[in-house]
Amino acid sequence: MNEFVAQRLNDILFSSWQHFSLVAQCLVAAAVLAVLAAALAYRSPVLRSAADSISAIGLTIPSFAMIGLLITPLGFGVRPAVVVVGFFALLPILRNAIVGLSEVPASTVEAARGLGMGRIRIFLRIELPLAWPVILAGIRVSGQMVMGIAAVAAYALGPGLGGFIFSGLSRLGGANSLESVVTGVVGVVLLALILDLLLVGLGRLTIPRGIRV
Repeated sequence: MNEFVAQRLNDILFSSWQHFSLVAQCLVAAAVLAVLAAALAYRSPVLRSAADSISAIGLTIPSFAMIGLLITPLGFGVRPAVVVVGFFALLPILRNAIVGLSEVPASTVEAARGLGMGRIRIFLRIELPLAWPVILAGIRVSGQMVMGIAAVAAYALGPGLGGFIFSGLSRLGGANSLESVVTGVVGVVLLALILDLLLVGLGRLTIPRGIRV
């Protein structure tokens, strides 16, 4: 195992960076879209219910099947990987964003209105900061989930550590096949831990001590 890693260290590090970059960029984009969608939906029971249903149903779609279906319209490579990772990253964040914004006390919002604050200012200064701990919890869940889903992107020749996993599985029983699979799996787990630690640090920097959960 040590010899396998030593011989391919540069490839492993490069694939690890690709994997982490794919997940991180999709996670940022998904968080922005989810917060915007939640801001439009959380005050409407119909839209809130629709968003919850979409989140629940979306999570039941097999990621492997989805990326397979996307190969025809999008081809092989980065594009289907970005779509699949971004789609699954969006769902937990959207649900948590709606929950967090819905739980902001109405009395706090009314007090802000009484001080002459406008709708956008109330959202940015009051509602979003109070909902942020719940939203960030959704981002953490999403990050852990899509770190594994990103490995499936290797089926469509996407970037990341999934290439080691699929390569090993395709020739299981052959030379270094098990080492290849273990390298990919362990790498994904380590990247997930690193990402979660970074998100914990982000929470400590951005969540006031008085409202940390």
